[in-house]
Amino acid sequence: MKRIAFFDTKPYEREWFDSLNKNYEITYFETKLRAGTARLAEGFDAVCAFVNDDIDARTIDILLNCGVRILAMRSSGYNNVDFRYASGKLPIVRVPSYSPHAVAEHAMALLLTLNRKTHKAYIRTRDFNFSLAGLTGTDLHGKTAGIIGTGKIGRVFIDICRGFGMTILAYDPYPNKDIPAEYVDKDTLFKRSDFISLHCPLSEQTYHILDKDAFSQMKKGVYIINTSRGALIDSAALLEALNNEKVGGAGLDVYEEEADLFFEDLSGKIIRDDVLSLLVSRPNVIISSHQAFLTKEALENIAAETFNNLDEFFAGKPLTNEVVYKPSSETTNG
Repeated sequence: MKRIAFFDTKPYEREWFDSLNKNYEITYFETKLRAGTARLAEGFDAVCAFVNDDIDARTIDILLNCGVRILAMRSSGYNNVDFRYASGKLPIVRVPSYSPHAVAEHAMALLLTLNRKTHKAYIRTRDFNFSLAGLTGTDLHGKTAGIIGTGKIGRVFIDICRGFGMTILAYDPYPNKDIPAEYVDKDTLFKRSDFISLHCPLSEQTYHILDKDAFSQMKKGVYIINTSRGALIDSAALLEALNNEKVGGAGLDVYEEEADLFFEDLSGKIIRDDVLSLLVSRPNVIISSHQAFLTKEALENIAAETFNNLDEFFAGKPLTNEVVYKPSSETTNG
């Protein structure tokens, strides 16, 4: 029986992997995978990692020296993996699509909560404060939603926005004529959108796609939603835009410096990230801890597809979801 080392694992994941496992001996490690912990994989045939593990060239070399034959990412993204260095040395597989509905629905949940301030209303009524002062929102119907990235998740989010009667603008280097949206360039999307939601991969081209210049072009009071990757947004520039009220609110499920923060209970510790601390303190910012994927359906699909990826490899079959390095393409996250 092949041995698989799982890193950065949580109880809600183990439930599904344990229930669906038929072929493997699994050892779960709570620690993240990085150069300092990679030797825990000694004697394992495969390693399964997650989005905030740091799988750089040094980590890859250690895994190879430990006898690891394949790296299975239980996520769609792999921007935390030096897949160029791994090319030809260590096969990498991923889960490209587990539930676009889970992520898109969470994006809308952030927008609705931010707009109608239901999080504040909940806290007030717990203290029997039934005042409506400061809870005014705006109709989504008739407003313009700017969608950056029209892959599977972006398409589902577009359908949700259309259900609210919103006008849809979209930006994607590879437009899909079958999507009911008006494709425009980035600058046009920035200028015309009332709400902007990010659903694109993280790459050299999309790193800080929302920066100081982008925010300067937007409507005053625009809402920003990000359920993709934290580094799509220049966090310091977002904080400045919130402070000068150019951005009316932000719903963030990801943060560019989240690796050592998200998925952990740090309530008893001092957070030394001043930008994050200031973002959390803003009354018009909602931050969830990378939970957009967290539905029963998505967790089941992630486990099933991860096992399928491993089954293909150990059976010597072509790898359906292999990450293949193409020098002509620098995209690092699906």
